[in-house]
Amino acid sequence: MPSLAANNDPPQDNVTHVPWSRQAVIYEVNLRQYTPEGTIQAFAQHLPRLKAMGVDILWLMPVHPIGVKERKGTLGSYYASRDYRGVNPEFGTVADLRELVKQAHGLGMKVILDWVANHTAWDHPWVTQHPDWYKKNARGEIFPVTFGEGEHKEEWSDVVALDYTQPGLRQAMLEAMAFWVRDVDVDGFRCDVAGLVPMPFWREARATLDRIKPVFMLAEWDSPEMHDRAFDMTYDLGLYDVFRSIAKGSVGKTALVDVLEHPKQVFPPDAYRMRYTANHDSNSWQASDAEAFGPSLQAFAVLAATLPGMPLLYGGQEGGLDKRLKFFEKDPIEWKNYPLGDFYTRLFKLKHEHPALAVGTEGGPLQLIDLAHPALFAFQRAKAGDRVTVVVNLSGAEQSLSAHPVLGDVRLPAWGWRITTADGHTLR
Repeated sequence: MPSLAANNDPPQDNVTHVPWSRQAVIYEVNLRQYTPEGTIQAFAQHLPRLKAMGVDILWLMPVHPIGVKERKGTLGSYYASRDYRGVNPEFGTVADLRELVKQAHGLGMKVILDWVANHTAWDHPWVTQHPDWYKKNARGEIFPVTFGEGEHKEEWSDVVALDYTQPGLRQAMLEAMAFWVRDVDVDGFRCDVAGLVPMPFWREARATLDRIKPVFMLAEWDSPEMHDRAFDMTYDLGLYDVFRSIAKGSVGKTALVDVLEHPKQVFPPDAYRMRYTANHDSNSWQASDAEAFGPSLQAFAVLAATLPGMPLLYGGQEGGLDKRLKFFEKDPIEWKNYPLGDFYTRLFKLKHEHPALAVGTEGGPLQLIDLAHPALFAFQRAKAGDRVTVVVNLSGAEQSLSAHPVLGDVRLPAWGWRITTADGHTLR
């Protein structure tokens, strides 16, 4: 994903967050790989399990029919859509998706769809019906999505970019998004490469959708302006990078303290930040959990769940996802009887039960605990009489601390962790 320069002038807090998002856990669903069948109906069988694990928001990777022209691999990319109002027959039908949303709602969960507003497949009908809706090169030709320069230049050969200076395009896109909220009852969208689409469109989209029903909006971007009348939540790419670097041993505890105390960008106080150890991009293109974190995974999952923000779990992580899932081919997840299911269930239960861990201004602020120790990282969050204290060993060796005025005696194994609540309950 392209990076943005730092912005030290944050927008005002002017997004009204839906109440059900305040202590929520979000879960990304890769339908193609989730089950051997790779269908919506097959995934629906997992809903009770996910509810019991503590999942609140289901984020479905794009469900739309995939382009054939310039397709990558055998099955193509979810992010090369050729019909914004259809469902990929590989997955099922619109009726199947409507039923899935109904079942999820019945269990108290919400559903958001991955939305690709920046580009379409080459064989989307708009390419021939409305060629003026697409960006052109110097020769006046529609061309693959391209950005960056020199060694950083990137081309997505299977998709073509939309031109938001065209009023007709903006209206058609708004109507397509509204269809899923109004007719299928989805609860919002995760918006792919959101920073490549003009902010005025996103503000109009948020207002349009909220008039149908209040929605939740996640931007695949890491910039404060996305929260200006548009998105509830953005990716925290910087924190993820620090997690990875500590796990590799290239940086230590001071890098984590620095990114939390001295962020390069200042976000509005009530902006939600998404914390994670994996998503579909990192898993397929960078590293599996085993490659990225190895034995340190649980330590960083604890931080993602308890630092201010909303934790994301990528579908398969509770199964000990130890491979990179293929992106353009069928490559089912090997669930292995969910070896980390209980671990995530306990973390998410803590998230739900403690007001201090709520998202945004409704949660407790981050209070780092000063430790004269190079490997032990600790913090507290407190709100309305509730308090959660977390200490994590950010090293591959056992570490200990004696008679600390806040933490008491600490003895943690390699990459160990301890969470203590105000009522004396301890998780480890």
